[in-house]
Amino acid sequence: MHGRPRKDRSEEEQQASANKAKQLRSLQSQFLQFHHSKTFTKEALEVSAKLLKANPEHYTAWNYRKLAVEDLLNESGAEIDSETIKSILEQELRLVEDALRKNYKSYGAWHHRKWVLSKGQSSTDHELLLLNQLQKADARNFHAWNYRRFIMGLKNIPNEEELQYTTDMIDDNFSNYSAWHNRSVILSQLSEKRAEGYFPKKDVLVKEYDFVRDALFIDPDDQSGWFYHFWLIDQTTKEESLSVFSWPPHGSGIYASKDGSNNNSNLSPFFNYQSCARTLPLILYFSEPVNGVNSSTVIVEYEYGANVDLTWTPLSTDTKSGAQAWVAYLNLPEDKLPASISYQVNVSLGNSEGIVSFSGIKHCQPLSISFTVHAPSYKSEYEGLNKKRVSWHEECFYVEETEVKNYNLRDFFHALNLNQDERIGVSEWMLETIASEIDYCRDLLATVDCKIGKLTLARLLMAQHSLMSRESLGESSFVHYEEVLQLYNDLTDIDPSHSQYYKDHYSLVLLKQALSDNGFVQKYCRRYRDSTSPINDWSFCLRLNNLSLTRIGSVEQLLWVQMLDLSQNQLRSIEGLEAMQLLSALNLSHNKLSSFTALEPLRLLKSLKVLDISHNEIGEHSIDSRRHLCSSPLTHTAGSDWNFDRYSESERQMSNYWDAYAIFKDLSLIQLDILGNAVADEKLKLLLHKLMPELKWLDGVTSH
Repeated sequence: MHGRPRKDRSEEEQQASANKAKQLRSLQSQFLQFHHSKTFTKEALEVSAKLLKANPEHYTAWNYRKLAVEDLLNESGAEIDSETIKSILEQELRLVEDALRKNYKSYGAWHHRKWVLSKGQSSTDHELLLLNQLQKADARNFHAWNYRRFIMGLKNIPNEEELQYTTDMIDDNFSNYSAWHNRSVILSQLSEKRAEGYFPKKDVLVKEYDFVRDALFIDPDDQSGWFYHFWLIDQTTKEESLSVFSWPPHGSGIYASKDGSNNNSNLSPFFNYQSCARTLPLILYFSEPVNGVNSSTVIVEYEYGANVDLTWTPLSTDTKSGAQAWVAYLNLPEDKLPASISYQVNVSLGNSEGIVSFSGIKHCQPLSISFTVHAPSYKSEYEGLNKKRVSWHEECFYVEETEVKNYNLRDFFHALNLNQDERIGVSEWMLETIASEIDYCRDLLATVDCKIGKLTLARLLMAQHSLMSRESLGESSFVHYEEVLQLYNDLTDIDPSHSQYYKDHYSLVLLKQALSDNGFVQKYCRRYRDSTSPINDWSFCLRLNNLSLTRIGSVEQLLWVQMLDLSQNQLRSIEGLEAMQLLSALNLSHNKLSSFTALEPLRLLKSLKVLDISHNEIGEHSIDSRRHLCSSPLTHTAGSDWNFDRYSESERQMSNYWDAYAIFKDLSLIQLDILGNAVADEKLKLLLHKLMPELKWLDGVTSH
């Protein structure tokens, strides 16, 4: 455990372990008989007590003790005097103490002790004495700290007094992580209540930075103070309001044709949208995951549809009902109209309450988003021409400078602040505080090589960038991207055990840098040219290939993308892509995707037609930790949407491909490449053709 080598046990130790297991099995067998028969005799209680002293993690036995106590307290329906009640409860407390001597980190024992104390018949003063003994033995025992907060609540001890206790504990030992954590909990409560002396928040945070700085400079390699410092950074930069990105963006003009052609030269080629279904996705991307997005909280007004008909869907593969990204589909005018039409769409948020973030921030400030939709008449001569095989070869992409040089997509895709007025004047102290911490961190790193100090400096620099861009102070003034990237590279080298964490953050910073550069359109966008088709299936392709990306970020800046090349990276997950509802063609070849379940976000991309997942690692790994994300038809979680009736008897036996079924049954691809994966065989290809009848090309081979 924790890198320590295991030692082979001696014969005597093995025999002792076998005897102990035999004794536990015997106790458990007796206990279960009493439990099932609801027997609460003295003998039964003694058996359960012996079992818990031997194994404090036996949750069923702790639950049995609760049932037994309730039975004793209500025995024969007679009144029981207070001394008898105290005696019964004290017996439980003694049992818990015996169990804690065996394992003082037993969840079941601590929960049982809380349950006993909640009866209100036991001395809380005794509990404080017990806690002092436990915390002397292990000052970082988070179970004891959690229980201490519980006792503080029972005794109504003021938070200010308990805060001083954490100060004393930290002064005694800077490495007391649990004391630092408890301090953050208490300060959060005091700030939320706006207690005297703890508001405004900025005054408290400035004092806390001074307090933790002593610990950081005395022992830079101890992580406890640094983690508290991370919490302070989060509190300093935390938004008190929500921001939102949208597609279509505010002030834009959308050319929504059925065939993908764009005959309106006045509109940006980046806002040409192909809609065979004659619908237009409306996407709202919030700065935090939210609930409550519906036709009551978001009012959409346009000539050819009614707001009440809109259904807002969270774009998330999580089990929670909320999400950062939400989508609704606007119905475009019927096709085959005699002429092109244009109309205005107005979206209003904040006129009624209901949108609330997971952290409790309510959106109640009015916000308006307006854009123009140009819907051309349907031209039958283009029908079917968009079904041409897409090639990802380099020669199919080119830069058309006359088209892209005048377009800066960052002018469109910026956050619309929902509560801007309340933040006026707040950013100054935030920026000053973060700048000051950057200076202190640089001073520390100038004298000692500290890996967590490097990580903190990287976080501080990105926090400074976030504050500056949030207040529209100009991202051009942020010149630390290269320094942050170098810090993560250094951390990857000096701390290889956490290299994946550093690589993920490197990827997020790299994408921020790419998408904040005024010239990123010219650098990363290419026109896709298909010489075999008289029209362009996808106007532009965003090429983020060969960047060593391990994680996808800055998705709010990519809502406009219809063709995306992420090949030649190191992606193990594509979490975040589900928000890109316009995505029609996606290249994920030559990455490190290990299973079909890693493609879970694709189930929410209804416009996806072309997918390349060739040359990944799908099928190479016998154990896939992500398989729980998709329900298997072989388990009780399988629902009615698992329908194998349309498959032959032999096809129904393809249980090895249930995860492929889970992903591809919701897609309508016309082109798919899976070669170069261990799982790709003829049986799988047969299943894929069954799942997607419109599939025309599979690994470059045309179906008949």
